[in-house]
Amino acid sequence: MIHQYKNNGYNIVLDVNSGAVHVVDDIVYDAIACMVENGLESASRENVTEMLCEKLSADAKAGAEEIHEIVDEICTLRDDGMLFTEDLYEKSIEVFQNRETVVKALCLHIAHDCNLKCQYCFAEEGEYHGRRALMSFEVGKKALDFLVANSGQRVNLEVDFFGGEPLMNWQVVKDLVAYGRSLEKPYNKKFRFTLTTNGVLLNDDVIAFANQEMANIVLSVDGRKEVHDRMRPMAGGQGSYDLVIPKFRKVAESRNQTNYYVRGTFTHFNKDFAADVCHLADLGFKQISVEPVVAPKQEPYALVEEDLAEVLAEYDKLAAEMIKRHKEGKAFNFFHFMIDLKGGPCVYKRLSGCGSGTEYLAVTPWGDFYPCHQFVGQEEFLMGNVDEGITNTGIREEFKTCNVYSKEKCKRCFAKFYCSGGCAANSYNFHRSIHDAYDLGCELQRKRVECAIMLKAAFAEENPMH
Repeated sequence: MIHQYKNNGYNIVLDVNSGAVHVVDDIVYDAIACMVENGLESASRENVTEMLCEKLSADAKAGAEEIHEIVDEICTLRDDGMLFTEDLYEKSIEVFQNRETVVKALCLHIAHDCNLKCQYCFAEEGEYHGRRALMSFEVGKKALDFLVANSGQRVNLEVDFFGGEPLMNWQVVKDLVAYGRSLEKPYNKKFRFTLTTNGVLLNDDVIAFANQEMANIVLSVDGRKEVHDRMRPMAGGQGSYDLVIPKFRKVAESRNQTNYYVRGTFTHFNKDFAADVCHLADLGFKQISVEPVVAPKQEPYALVEEDLAEVLAEYDKLAAEMIKRHKEGKAFNFFHFMIDLKGGPCVYKRLSGCGSGTEYLAVTPWGDFYPCHQFVGQEEFLMGNVDEGITNTGIREEFKTCNVYSKEKCKRCFAKFYCSGGCAANSYNFHRSIHDAYDLGCELQRKRVECAIMLKAAFAEENPMH
């Protein structure tokens, strides 16, 4: 499968199955398009030459000698497995679906409570379709025991302290980190703890502990003050921007601008979200994520199909601005533009993404298991609990079959190995099936992949040795 596109002056050809990216001139770009259009991807050099001589010469795009050089270049890439490659994954998908899985990550809902009143919160201000509650140390301890017992031979395990707002139950967070560390040597495990916080309760003691124990910290901020305060007010209605920004800047600097990111959400109200990304960069943040809201279209803040053209153009605008700032020595990372073209994620992750429902589970304050944090509170996805383990194995088996080949919309999509089929929760919430895809999200994902590849091309051109 080949995907061709033009972006910011670059002619880009992506060989989907191998992941190889080629930045080419106009004639080679047209030659590859001619081959695809005429079904000559696997044709002999002679047949390709004959066709291109007819097509390109007729349009006065190239002479015979140049066409021969182009054919030689294209066919060499094909022979080297970098163009027109075969899809090897689909043939082994049955083996993949029947693989043995182990649990490697937990999202601990340490607090089903929150001190903000964010308008778009899927967690209903921390309640998750249920009741406000804080996780006890005993429940968290059982969750970590479950993770160790069900992780097989895997050494590296991940635990995210999530909410609501986890700092509202901070002592239990600290106690669970200590308990997790006590399990590492006896069971040959290593815990990677992460924390997601809105920043309201951040202080020097929290920052010091987090810098010692948390591999990553996610700091929730939407961007410009007016944008942030509109969507992320305090319970009393006052804005939270002025309170959290100084704390977040302190966290970023204390971690040497690594192993954290500020994470925002853009909505129908700020479709010009590139301005929010740049605002965060201007504040000194180097690791930035601003993501599209996912909401029913009847919500006033929801992104809808009519917003699509404007939002797609905004990604292009952001990518161009990132190139400019990179040249000026003011570079920053944007989470959705960070892709690895040389290696990338393992095959399993490319095919099925985050591993929700199989390798990754969410745990409620009272110890129930769900496939991920976005399914919490939907009783049809209740998988078990920390006392009995996974009792509804059918849900796990269903999630094991969820991959880019189980979704018709993914099979012919060039971005499938980058998004890995997208979010199962979004698919279910919009189509009542985890084997579908959230259509508006797919359009945004495709644009992000195109921009990300273009950025790689631009930076490689600027520094060809890397």
